[in-house]
Amino acid sequence: MTTPSARLTRAARWLAAAATIGMFVVLLMGATVTNTGSQAGCGKSWPLCNGKFVPSLAVSTMIEFSHRFVTSIESVLIIALAVVALAGWRQRTEIKVFVPLMVFTLFLQAGLGAWAVMRPQNAAALASHFGVSLTAFASVLLTAAFLYEYGGYEKLRNRAVPSAFKAYVFGVIIYIYALVYLGAYVRHSNASMACVDWPLCNGKVFPGFSGPVGVAFSHRLAALVGGLLIAGLVYWTARLRESRPDLFRASVAALILVVLQSFSGAIVVWTRLDIFSTLSHAGIVTLLFGSLSYMCYHVLPVPRTAERPLAAGGTTRVGSVPFCSPVDQ
Repeated sequence: MTTPSARLTRAARWLAAAATIGMFVVLLMGATVTNTGSQAGCGKSWPLCNGKFVPSLAVSTMIEFSHRFVTSIESVLIIALAVVALAGWRQRTEIKVFVPLMVFTLFLQAGLGAWAVMRPQNAAALASHFGVSLTAFASVLLTAAFLYEYGGYEKLRNRAVPSAFKAYVFGVIIYIYALVYLGAYVRHSNASMACVDWPLCNGKVFPGFSGPVGVAFSHRLAALVGGLLIAGLVYWTARLRESRPDLFRASVAALILVVLQSFSGAIVVWTRLDIFSTLSHAGIVTLLFGSLSYMCYHVLPVPRTAERPLAAGGTTRVGSVPFCSPVDQ
């Protein structure tokens, strides 16, 4: 495996950073469309807006059109990143996984967006759109993480962690993914204000599980469990902190984000769905999912087939660097 040139590496890293930020912006703009009720701003026309390349100036139309415009720019960034990443690192398993996932979710997002515009959908289907967006963001973020850590910080991944810890990390992210879907369902089913106060629900500790109130209350209970699961991650990684500072830092970031997410959820209720509170709620959970995705990536060792040239002309396996001794299990 030849080492990518410094110029190619710099270009790839710049593209990865821009694409990651761009995907975060796209996700926030999608949330803006939802939370302002601007889904029909371009009518049933796609990819044009009300049959025009440049639509008339109406608030809902410009919100929807801006979302589409930014998404088109992000699409160019992702395609460019995919080409550059494959050009320099196509032998690496991570790139073989992240790049196809990145491109697939990009087109899946576009398809789901077009479907939502041209055909009415129920709340359950609409809620799945945000989950796809999270997957798209995570794939771009992890591609960026690979490119920035290549040949250096990635060596930490070879310091073994208990199998039970790996299972726990993947279990937590699956749970949080389901929690995010439930939260999106609350929004799309118009149950966000079914509980008009916080932390109580309509003045009750237990309002029951029926109707919109039950949907909103279930989301709150699930969020509490999610916070406890992430606190468990911090407790476990604190014991591995000396050998795996990467996992400890990511878990602390996740804990901070889940606390902020809970607080932003309270503000959503207190402000009666103020646009800035709902956008912060969407943005924080995106970063939370990103931090957990990074943990999942870092509990997996560098593929043993990954090799990099030595200065003397030989090769060494990145997966067998001497200082990466296993942690006692």
